[in-house]
Amino acid sequence: MNTNNNISKIKNNIQDKNSEAWKKLCEYVDLVAKKGKKEFSPREYLGDELFAQIYTLPKSISKLKKVKRVWLYGSKLKRIPPEIGQMKSLEYFDPYTSYDLKWFPYELTNCKKLKDSRISTRALFGNFKNRKAFPKLDHNPVRYDNENLKCSVCEKQISYDTTNQLWITLRIGTDTVPLLANLCSKECENSLPHPPKDYVQYPHKGGADLVQQPDEIELLDLKIAEEEKADKSTNQSIKKTLEGNSKPSLLKLVRKIWEQ
Repeated sequence: MNTNNNISKIKNNIQDKNSEAWKKLCEYVDLVAKKGKKEFSPREYLGDELFAQIYTLPKSISKLKKVKRVWLYGSKLKRIPPEIGQMKSLEYFDPYTSYDLKWFPYELTNCKKLKDSRISTRALFGNFKNRKAFPKLDHNPVRYDNENLKCSVCEKQISYDTTNQLWITLRIGTDTVPLLANLCSKECENSLPHPPKDYVQYPHKGGADLVQQPDEIELLDLKIAEEEKADKSTNQSIKKTLEGNSKPSLLKLVRKIWEQ
């Protein structure tokens, strides 16, 4: 089983809000909202140089009620704010090759029309290819721009001191991704969906003690070990057959090998 090692903390205050890049991004969000556009593609508006200076999105994305497709290909984003859950028309979400995006807000599950996505899953915490370690959330809360939070389930106002932050892995669009939930109560925690098989089967705090399912390489090693065990068992069976009958029928021997 895979256990987590070399876990780094999640950094807060990642974005320079006084930069030209940030101001232009906020301007673009307002423009898309005002014109009721169906696509959100900040790289096209900012250009490559400024877009590379964007590490999160403004909470004003909550105004993008008509946006159906989000294009964030090749971004330097490190996180997406919970307000993405208010983009009710979102159908397609593409942050492909945004390798610094390791997780997403639980509020993404509120985008009920989201059916398709393109995410670089190998970079995500807990992904099935390498089971990347989940940072421990105890004494290391993830902070957004707001002074207070809303419960990810019931939307009750809570503070960073009272929130219970948990990781949970769920299917979003066409990808299985780790989500961060802010919870106000045990009732809200118990209402979380059940993760798909082959992932941690319960909401958790992460950390070095968290045991995950085997990754791709470990599964391959297990399969090889099983095949070697089966081959050894077959060879031992053939040996016993030869020892019990000095002149075994060749056809019987071949049939026995075939059946095994």
